Amino acid sequence: MIYRIITIALVTLLLASCSSSTEESETISTDIVFNPNTEIDNPEAKKKLPQFKFEHTDFDFGLIYEGEKVVHKYKFTNTGGSALVIADISSTCGCTIPTYSKEPVAPGEEGYIEVSFDSSGRRGLQHKAITILANTQPNRIELKFTAEIEVPN
Repeated sequence: MIYRIITIALVTLLLASCSSSTEESETISTDIVFNPNTEIDNPEAKKKLPQFKFEHTDFDFGLIYEGEKVVHKYKFTNTGGSALVIADISSTCGCTIPTYSKEPVAPGEEGYIEVSFDSSGRRGLQHKAITILANTQPNRIELKFTAEIEVPN
């Protein structure tokens, strides 16, 4: 008899701990690891995901002189339905240094990614890129820029 009572109590506890609240199941995680790749084909779920909308993803610094340091700010809006979080940004070389909005960007709000390029030791046409890792779908986005570097006389 005691084993039956213990078994019923354990089953009841197990069932109670497995239920989740409706509120928790309807929110989208800002954690990149838990961003559901399988939901991308579901239009309603896709609206809830954070989403980048950049003014532009390519930029041309034009003609600059070797040794100049130039900066460009890529502005974006989170057009999704939950907070957008940038986890990391990497660049193609040490001459390119990105800085970015570290705080979560709420739906409808704007953020930025600023890129500083040092042309020291470079010549001719340069193509550079930075890769953003965020809690969006897809979770990697690339921003590019070019510069024509001339050696001063």
